[in-house]
Amino acid sequence: MDRFLEMVPVSGEVLDLGCGCGEPVAAYLVEQGRAVTGVDGAAMVALSRARLPTQTWVQADMRGLDLARRFDGVLAWNSFFHLAHDDQRAMFAVFARHAAPGAPLMFTSGTEHGVAMGTFRGEPLYHASLDTEAYRALLHEHGFEVVDHCPEDTSCGGLTIWLARRLDALET
Repeated sequence: MDRFLEMVPVSGEVLDLGCGCGEPVAAYLVEQGRAVTGVDGAAMVALSRARLPTQTWVQADMRGLDLARRFDGVLAWNSFFHLAHDDQRAMFAVFARHAAPGAPLMFTSGTEHGVAMGTFRGEPLYHASLDTEAYRALLHEHGFEVVDHCPEDTSCGGLTIWLARRLDALET
C-alpha cells in the first residue's frame, strides 16, 4: 500500500472500487492524507459513510462504472477477484476511464486462471482469476505499464498484488 501511496500526490484522491466498510484500507488512505471516493453496495457504503463521513461514498456496481472524472489513484483491493472472468476483463476499461495520467492502479488477483470457492462467515465466497499474461496484456491494452507484480506476497498475507501506472489519457 505504501508503494501505491508514493505514486499518489499528498492531498490526491483515490478511487477505491469495492471499498467494503471503509476499514482498514480507506481509513489508512485518509490517515496518509489522501481523499477517498469509495464504491460498493448499499450496506458497505452505509458502513463506510458512518466510519469516514468526510469522504465520498457511491452506491454502485463497479462493473461498467463511469463517474465522469479521473483520480490520482485507483484501487481494487480484495474486491476485483470476486468478479467473473469476463467481468474482470471488462474492468480494465473502467480502470482506464478513471485513472489520471501517471496514476497508479493497484489490485489483487489469484495466481493462475481459474475459479476458487471460499467461505466468509459460513457463506460461499466466489473468487476468480485470469492468468498472469492475460492481466499483463489487459493492462498494456488499456494504457498501463506494470510497475510490480508480487505473487503470493508474504508481507501481505499471501495476496497476489499488481501495481501499474497509467501512461496517458487515451480513452479506451
